[in-house]
Amino acid sequence: MRQRFEQQNTIGITAIPDVKFPLRSRDELPPVLKALQHIFITSGLNEKVFSLLEEVVCKDKKQTGRKGMDLWHILVLAVVRHTLSTNWDRMEDLAANHKLIRQIMGIHIESFGIEEIIYPYQTIVDNVSLIDGNVLEKINLLVVEHGHNLLKKKEEEPLRLKTDSYVLETNVHFPTDLNLLWDSVRKCLDITEKIVKQTGLDGWRKIKLHRRNIKNSYRNASQQVFRSGRKYPKAIKQSVVDYLKLAEKLDERFTEVLAMGILANPMTLVLLMELRHYQGYLKKHIDLVDRRILKGETISADEKIYSIFEIHTEWIQKGKNRPSVELGHNLLITTDQYQFIVDYKVMEKQRDPSQVEPLIGRIQNNFVGRIINSHSFDKGFFSKENYAKLKESGIENVILPKKGKQNKEEKQRESEKQFKELRHAHSAIESNINMLEHHGLNRCPDKGLNNYKRYVGLSVLAYNLHIMGNHLIAIEKKKEEEKQKQQERYYRQAA
Repeated sequence: MRQRFEQQNTIGITAIPDVKFPLRSRDELPPVLKALQHIFITSGLNEKVFSLLEEVVCKDKKQTGRKGMDLWHILVLAVVRHTLSTNWDRMEDLAANHKLIRQIMGIHIESFGIEEIIYPYQTIVDNVSLIDGNVLEKINLLVVEHGHNLLKKKEEEPLRLKTDSYVLETNVHFPTDLNLLWDSVRKCLDITEKIVKQTGLDGWRKIKLHRRNIKNSYRNASQQVFRSGRKYPKAIKQSVVDYLKLAEKLDERFTEVLAMGILANPMTLVLLMELRHYQGYLKKHIDLVDRRILKGETISADEKIYSIFEIHTEWIQKGKNRPSVELGHNLLITTDQYQFIVDYKVMEKQRDPSQVEPLIGRIQNNFVGRIINSHSFDKGFFSKENYAKLKESGIENVILPKKGKQNKEEKQRESEKQFKELRHAHSAIESNINMLEHHGLNRCPDKGLNNYKRYVGLSVLAYNLHIMGNHLIAIEKKKEEEKQKQQERYYRQAA
């Protein structure tokens, strides 16, 4: 049984609405926790957020049984991890010892006599992982909508949007055919070692020697291929041939291990399935190394993979000098004049120009009735079709610079004062992206595409809460300053 949050106030525990924040702190954590507190005490927003979390976390679960982690605790810990761009080990420590975080969770004990709640590492990981990327998109929209109500001065103030993309990297090393082959071999050896321990399988007494030999052969081949400058083609060829021979021998041995599948127990069957998975990559990279280095073939991009652990990783070249190549996915970001991220999307094997039409549709669906005063892009999004669709959508000022040579009409349009001002203002999105990277979105440590998308959603949520929290703290700081001035006036008059 899982509940939204503890309904009953407990003696010795500070109520969440009563938590006080340091108003002069420059750290990113207090504003985010302040925004979370605001969600908790705002009844309409609170209900919508918890309803969305219940849909995904409590779906198909019985309302009986052992009590699980509260939805509120899951949300707070998930957001804090991305606010600080930290790992799970540090999150375990913060959840147990950080006073402000525990106060916002509603579990910090101010007096004795109450059992203290401590969440272990695996409990935190398992519960935060229950949040879905799709529900995070909806929660982000709720936060943005509420943030607009807090910040906008006029009821029907139009939106001024900016869109750009950048690469969010996956947590992988730089791929070559040789090191991907080594990754495949070592994973097969690791799994085989586990199978040997479980079953007592004969013939693998020298498994450590096999690992050392194949690793030495890989290092020798890599040095010959990448450091000799192709000056010694015979030495390069021989080192690669030796490396492939060892890999092929081990591949045969792994096939023999897989033949025992019929006699295996359920635990061993799981390991055998994993071994079959990585053996497929082993065979693939034996073939690629042979074709590319020994036979001199050019391998098409469709045949390549860039990590055997993060298969979804893409090889992206955006025309930069440093880095010239990035490994991950393009992430599309749209911000408004209040610096909120109003839309985001992980692009899978897609490029910038193809994103304009779907983006227009999402903006119109999510902000029904809102006028869009301007929407700016960089040259990478340009096409005649995209410009026409943006104009048709009713946007008053479309800032989409043309890539390449311009005709007279295009030159005149891009030389107008308002176009120039809005184009210069577009650079503000770079600072938004930089701030987003500080909330974890420079490299994704989580494994798998679904976890990658959830990581993006949580980082965007932490970013938007940071923007909202800064505004809430500014309001509170202003009230404190006015209160202090009133006290000073009172004392002066009394004197």
